[in-house]
Amino acid sequence: MRKFLLALTLPLYALDQWTKWLVVSNFPDAVNEPVAPRIIEVIPGFFNLVRVHNTGMAFGIMNGAEHANWFFGAIGVIAMTAITILWRKGAFPDLISKVAASLLISGILGNLTDRLLPGRGYVVDFLDFQPPFYELIHESGHFPSFNVADSCICIAAGLLIISAFRQPAPPEKKPAKG
Repeated sequence: MRKFLLALTLPLYALDQWTKWLVVSNFPDAVNEPVAPRIIEVIPGFFNLVRVHNTGMAFGIMNGAEHANWFFGAIGVIAMTAITILWRKGAFPDLISKVAASLLISGILGNLTDRLLPGRGYVVDFLDFQPPFYELIHESGHFPSFNVADSCICIAAGLLIISAFRQPAPPEKKPAKG
């Protein structure tokens, strides 16, 4: 577990926190202050950098709900504990599932840190996409904003699904001692 923690989890956690720090430092808090939000168009009409506060979960579900931050924070702590216990019991036997568990921990830890930081109490989302034809699904035409931690969690979910459908490798046969 240490190898994955040092090689994958901690660097992605650091990247997540660094990018969120950059956003908080360089974008005005348009949620709590009477200022216009800042939007940087990276790819016009497709990809922007923004600052969004989210106390809820994916897609802004329960964003702003009373005690949502504490509720999802507790779920994060429980999930990290469960992943650690499952790892120690060998529930992630192959490389794909170990990478997935490492990504989950970095994503959960990244968003949990945001929820617990003094003066914050919300997850910072900043990656804003406008996929073609998305306005047919959502009136704004914008996919819900997300961050590096959210990306880690989504990739981990995909890897766990792939891992669940893979055939386990046959056990190696050891040569008979003579």
